[in-house]
Amino acid sequence: MAYWVVKAILTPLLRFFYRVRVDGLEHLPPDGAVILASNHVSFCDSFFLPMVLKRRVTFVAKAEYFDDPKTAWFFRAVGQIPIKRSGGSASQGALDAASDVLAGGGLFGIYPEGTRSPDGRLYRGHTGVARLALKLGVPVLPVAMIGTREAQPIGQVRPNAFVPVTVRIGRPLRFDRYEDRVDDPLVLRQVTDEVMFELRGLSDQAYVNSYAKRNDPEALPQPEPTPILTGPPVAQSDDPAGRTPVAV
Repeated sequence: MAYWVVKAILTPLLRFFYRVRVDGLEHLPPDGAVILASNHVSFCDSFFLPMVLKRRVTFVAKAEYFDDPKTAWFFRAVGQIPIKRSGGSASQGALDAASDVLAGGGLFGIYPEGTRSPDGRLYRGHTGVARLALKLGVPVLPVAMIGTREAQPIGQVRPNAFVPVTVRIGRPLRFDRYEDRVDDPLVLRQVTDEVMFELRGLSDQAYVNSYAKRNDPEALPQPEPTPILTGPPVAQSDDPAGRTPVAV
């Protein structure tokens, strides 16, 4: 219920402040399990995509959003799935929850890049999207978010109003030919690359064949503390150039 209440409130506001266009909506079936694989260029991607769809979509969201009171209420209200980007069992738990959504005939959204693009280019996809598609035999719809980076650049809290935003949905991709090779890492990479190829064509982004680096403040290395030196004091030099005499 909370999902539809939030959607009912936000949809008219977003349509008023932004010129939103949707291409390819006919590719989304009215029911049945579907994976929406989207590029990720702005925090507000997760607002605009659900806004233009009549069906409910569930995303994975980074766990930090659920720890921040400013965003936790929204992500909990709309039933998003937290995922720790450090990988391991936490990430697998999120994929298991996504499998439950799809097994129930739901619509699941995922950002294969794993994080927002730091510079607007499209980066190499992680294979979670392929694992879900092959494991459950469901189609993947590539979705390009265009203009959301200008609407809300990374690091900017207040969005820029009256920016044109386009949501472009591509044709469904099916990978039934690989149904007997679900655990083959080469197949998982092939499927993921096919999805990213379609995303590049839809979004017209330049492609980078490496994983995107997180640029969130909490991901930056922390400065090392100033070391505390012990031992006898260093003798001061009388050399005007500041050079320390060396014993020979």
